[in-house]
Amino acid sequence: MTWNIRTGGRDRGGPDRLGLVTGVIAAERPDLLALQELRDFDRGGLLADVAGRVGMRPHLARSCFGQPVAVLVRPPLRVRRAGPVRRPFHHAAARVVVDTSAGPLTVFSAHLSPYSGGRRRMEADWLAAAVRRAAGELTLLAGDLNTLDPTVDHTARLAGLPALYRRRHLRRDGRTVDTRAVSRLLAAGLVDLWPLRAEDDADGLTVPTRHGGAEFAGMRLDYLLAGARLAACARRVRVVRGGDADHASDHYPVVAELELEPA
Repeated sequence: MTWNIRTGGRDRGGPDRLGLVTGVIAAERPDLLALQELRDFDRGGLLADVAGRVGMRPHLARSCFGQPVAVLVRPPLRVRRAGPVRRPFHHAAARVVVDTSAGPLTVFSAHLSPYSGGRRRMEADWLAAAVRRAAGELTLLAGDLNTLDPTVDHTARLAGLPALYRRRHLRRDGRTVDTRAVSRLLAAGLVDLWPLRAEDDADGLTVPTRHGGAEFAGMRLDYLLAGARLAACARRVRVVRGGDADHASDHYPVVAELELEPA
């Protein structure tokens, strides 16, 4: 499961949404959870507290400029190694390797820059290089890539956004939709699990929710991208909507069911 929980699940001057966040996670019970936008999770024991509430073990990557990300692992999965992808991401990228019945699985949790398509492309290249270093292993890249799907026409959807937010998804010419980050990752051999195993007739849109998201116009920004070996293990992919998920964040979670067992 991957989920951007928006500013650590707490709005400054507004509601504390962490109870809703942990409720959704507890209901879904993912074995592996990639979280993004973890403001203040690197201080005061907040990460350990949240991980304890949902029965998982956390592995955090701190941010250079933005907010941390993490991968949480549910026992009995055993972690071989964990740490950040050591590049100056606007937010961060975490890498965790766990043992499975089919061999080591490398999971990345990433949150690409929301502001610049060029920056996102560069960050995607760093991730692609990290994926290549795990060649031959099971690999999953999960996160908020802040990038539109390169296989879909987004012209009409972007036209309805305020200019400030529309520019985030356009190339420098102000007309061409910028899908380079996801395109680079697909070119590196990763497979987008949504079109491969999506629920029938579902649109896959992950933003906005009922909580908010003025900068969004019905978009799919959150992805589960797998290496070819892992993609063959995918059985179902869905966006978690309804109930607490409508108000816990401005993003909906995405869940993939994989035919794997702990080693």
